[in-house]
Amino acid sequence: MGTTAYERMLSVAVAALHERAPERLWPLLAAELPVLCGGDALIYKLDDWNEREGTLGLSPGADVEFTSIGDEETGLLRAGYPLAGHYAGGSDRTPVTARRVAGRSWSGSPTARLLDDLLDVDHVLGIPLPQSTAPVTGCMVYRSGRDFSDDELVLAERLQPLLAAVEQQRQLLRRLGTPSEEAAGLALTPRETTVLLLLGDALTAVSIGRRLGISERTVHKHIANIYRKLGTHDRVSTVLHAQRLGLVPTASAARP
Repeated sequence: MGTTAYERMLSVAVAALHERAPERLWPLLAAELPVLCGGDALIYKLDDWNEREGTLGLSPGADVEFTSIGDEETGLLRAGYPLAGHYAGGSDRTPVTARRVAGRSWSGSPTARLLDDLLDVDHVLGIPLPQSTAPVTGCMVYRSGRDFSDDELVLAERLQPLLAAVEQQRQLLRRLGTPSEEAAGLALTPRETTVLLLLGDALTAVSIGRRLGISERTVHKHIANIYRKLGTHDRVSTVLHAQRLGLVPTASAARP
């Protein structure tokens, strides 16, 4: 990975870790990923998407071209030929391009013709989230000219852990309720908030570290900061106090 790409990737990761609003995380990625991967535009698909509904977002600028298309064209884009079928057919989540999956038939497909008309692009790179199952979630990066190179596919694979971490952060932040005014004054960072949420799930520091992709030592630093800010000294009192403040869901509202 080149120095410039690494620096941009690091910048995106830092920005995501400091973002408190879950709905802003993927738009943040969508603005940077096409540049990192050598593409021109991007679509991401999250949650329980299908050809008719579900979370779908676009990179800045690309959304303008999609405002006038009909339901049939939208369904084509949501269907994600041929990448959705490729990933749904097995457990391999390695990034791959539409041309490498479908061969010469890709260029003549209705999806390829639609993308050419809308965005003037010829090629699609699929970057699924590594652990996604059904439906497979992640993003597709589009470009004109030549297909994505082997080096660009390697870079996309190196980006997958970042995408997975941001999506996990989004899912955790979505579980939070509206904190009280007192809670807002505690100035917990978004990462401390997610660690606190996982403490409420009774996960150990080791398990939290694995979930978030950080070391156990870093988890303990976050926990120490949480204790200090909440004025608590142990896990149980911390979680109970956080629930009273609205920082984490109560046991009755928590996810099973």
